Amino acid sequence: MSKQFRPWKIDDVQLLPPSVQDYVARDHLARFIVQLVRESLDLKELAGSYRSDVGQPPFDPGMMTALLLHGYASGLYSSRRLARACVERVDFMMIVAGDAPDFRTIADFRRRHLKALSGLFVQVLQLAQKAGLVKLGHVALDGTKIKANASKHKAMSYERLKQREETLAAEVERWLKAAETADRAEDKQYGERRGDELPAWVADQQKFLAKIRQAKAELEAEAKAAAEAEKRRRQKVDEERQAAGRTKTGREPAPPSEEPSPKAQRNFTDPQSRILKTKDGYIQGYNAQAAVDGEAQIIVAHGLVAGMSDQDQLVGLVDAIKANLGRRPKEVSADAGYCSEANLAALRKRRISAYIAIGRAKHPGQDKRNLTGRLTKAMRHKLRRAGRRSRYRLRKQIVEPVFGQIKQARGFRQFLLRGIDKVRHEWALICTAHNLTKLARAA
Repeated sequence: MSKQFRPWKIDDVQLLPPSVQDYVARDHLARFIVQLVRESLDLKELAGSYRSDVGQPPFDPGMMTALLLHGYASGLYSSRRLARACVERVDFMMIVAGDAPDFRTIADFRRRHLKALSGLFVQVLQLAQKAGLVKLGHVALDGTKIKANASKHKAMSYERLKQREETLAAEVERWLKAAETADRAEDKQYGERRGDELPAWVADQQKFLAKIRQAKAELEAEAKAAAEAEKRRRQKVDEERQAAGRTKTGREPAPPSEEPSPKAQRNFTDPQSRILKTKDGYIQGYNAQAAVDGEAQIIVAHGLVAGMSDQDQLVGLVDAIKANLGRRPKEVSADAGYCSEANLAALRKRRISAYIAIGRAKHPGQDKRNLTGRLTKAMRHKLRRAGRRSRYRLRKQIVEPVFGQIKQARGFRQFLLRGIDKVRHEWALICTAHNLTKLARAA
């Protein structure tokens, strides 16, 4: 007896659902995002930017916003992949109602409204708070390194920039002189011909030389600004010492250098990105920051910097929580990268209970360094006293899974945009999409 199979009705004529929303189930993420955009989000800033009636009517800003948010929440980030999904995937076909925008339209919309789109983070966060997903009982802070839209092989150190500038300048000058000599010879031979045409690669070398000089000037300006800031800091410390009646001891420190370090680097593709060290090696990228609430792993504040250090980001993240939600968290935990006497003092001033590792050790309170700061010593004692029951243990289970969901589950491992301002807005969109997926599950 032959096996019976379900009939393959590939040639049968079928009727589509009467509504495009019936393409997906009622509890689908796409439906939730469409409903949220239409009923709960304020898009006046986006819609208000369209004033002229000249030309073809633009796509509805609500539809384009829902398309981008669903794309980011589903792990689709490039405009080409989003445009392809609008004609291949029923959830995206439902959002655009069968009227798919071109990939250039999607890219232009994101570029034009990037700041307004990143501003939706606060609206979605406040909706999560109303839904009871944000308690601010314990908030964990951490940073993750994400690749920039630039190759680390397109970076050059200050020392190499100086060497390359001299080589290229001499090479270009030599070819210009050769072209001038050829010009005079050809004028005698041909008369009518100009004879000053340069090889195409000479023009390219001139452009590259200009880029090198610009990168070198930027590094020198940064070094000079850092030296000035260090001079002001030392002057302030001296004034505070004199006001307190303390005498200065020890050797006079050398004045800060205004010349960049020979190893200071500048990338030609995205000059504002930096070489960052990760557990898997070095990348050209940015340091993305997030503060995550312990109730449902909602991101309550975000930030992004181009440097390795997390230390200067703690106070900004904590104050951003207050700005976003109107109140501060009761407890904050963070790894050793955020620990400093100034940060501990800032948390105490804001009446926030802190659980911050004081050094890299198997257990947060076991660092054996000779500490000098009063608050740092108190933090070590606090972590040691609680032992394995310390509230610090919550940090890993709150914030680190969020980065795993963003980078592994939704595949966001490299920024699409360039320049720190644009990348900050892009990171805000990523955080918004993460909160949307949490909000959808709780709905």
